[in-house]
Amino acid sequence: MQYETVIGLEVHAHLLTRTKIFCGCSTAFGAPPNSQVCPVCLGLPGALPVLNRLAVDYAIKAALALGCEVQRESIFARKNYFYPDLPKGYQISQYEQPLALRGSIDLDVDGAVRRVGITRVHMEEDAGKSLHEGFLDSARRSYIDLNRSGVPLIEIVSEPDMRSAAEAAEYFSRIKALLVWIGVNDGNMEEGSLRCDANVSVRPVGQTTLGTKAEVKNVNSFRYLEKALEFEIARQIEIVSQGGRVVQETRLWDSSTGRTQSMRSKEEAHDYRYFPEPDLPPLVVDAARVEAVQQTLPELPEARRARFVSAYGLPAYDAGVLTQSSEVAGYFEAAVAASGNAKAASNWIMGDVLRRTKEHDVAVSAFPISPESLGGLVRLIDKGTISSAMAKDVFAQMFESGRSADAIVAAEGLAQIGDAGALASIVAEVMAANVDAVAQYRAGKQQTFGFLVGQVMKASKGKANPQLANQVLRDALAEGAGQ
Repeated sequence: MQYETVIGLEVHAHLLTRTKIFCGCSTAFGAPPNSQVCPVCLGLPGALPVLNRLAVDYAIKAALALGCEVQRESIFARKNYFYPDLPKGYQISQYEQPLALRGSIDLDVDGAVRRVGITRVHMEEDAGKSLHEGFLDSARRSYIDLNRSGVPLIEIVSEPDMRSAAEAAEYFSRIKALLVWIGVNDGNMEEGSLRCDANVSVRPVGQTTLGTKAEVKNVNSFRYLEKALEFEIARQIEIVSQGGRVVQETRLWDSSTGRTQSMRSKEEAHDYRYFPEPDLPPLVVDAARVEAVQQTLPELPEARRARFVSAYGLPAYDAGVLTQSSEVAGYFEAAVAASGNAKAASNWIMGDVLRRTKEHDVAVSAFPISPESLGGLVRLIDKGTISSAMAKDVFAQMFESGRSADAIVAAEGLAQIGDAGALASIVAEVMAANVDAVAQYRAGKQQTFGFLVGQVMKASKGKANPQLANQVLRDALAEGAGQ
């Protein structure tokens, strides 16, 4: 029997505010444990939450970027469960009336567009963190750091529209890129500011009812998400194909073994005993506020990709690479403005620039060659001042020194010889020094032409304009062909 996979993701994203969602404590990562806490985020009796306005605006911004409908009124609720890292014994979240509903994001699946629906975007506070490793008595005890308790989050809940582990990984990647693009999340998955839970089930092909799902909890890597889902899909298919039943449960991915492991039985919504948060009034977002946030949205990646194709004549592949981040896209447009050659700028950025940013672990914004300087290099190539081969060396010197292409070419005397008269004298010297090769060419042995061109380039120390050198040499060889 053939089986179909059904996957939905819940993406949890920290919002880039300086303070927590309900108090003034810092959200900065890496502070000493339990140093960024107060009575509110510790859940001490009598402490009252006050909603962070910027967190709301960032949540609205994310919802709009995802195509969601922001609700005029949303309600904060208490989600009750008991973990050591949840000091209040409940988490302030949203349930029945979330901030935003009904969005979508498009995936590229084998050249076709698959639209994944987004059920809801809601706000909540993060819990603290249990520390199970790194202490002398870690084998016997766990420790709690509550610095993360109260950090503002949005949870983005997808429809069960994904059909493979690869699609789920791409969806997670697109969500990350979009949130970083609009400036509401830093995308730092290692620090836990972006993570996801994956709900996965299998069913016979053609069946419309959903199978029993398992939840893979707290995955913070695209690669681990894909591997965890691949394992989980295979595990569930093996169970049902042998007549067994999948248990609804929460599982954890163990990267060291390459397996998911059972963590606990999966709770239902009623297990959390949701009820409206009595210390917070309903969140009312009027149309004027939504419009004001809408005005702060930059041009979104899909729109920018389409514009790069239509306005600059770039292939869709180039446009996709150049819009992998807003930094790269901005660098490209500045380089085009400086050079006037979009395709050449695209080639340099997709090749040498992005390769060096990866090799040296440097952000595009901190790249030592400014887009204006890269544009200057492209101009020198287009004018024939330097060859493409020379440009590679010039680029390397620009990266190391920070100097402009013009300064390097002038200081090193790298300008191409583009004067036909100057090249004619070099060609004459080469022909005089290679009489046999000249005779062979004139006798019909065409392959000797490449040898002679090489000698011209060598005699000019690589400075001869290749196209002009070819033409001057052909003309010189033709002149004496009948003698």
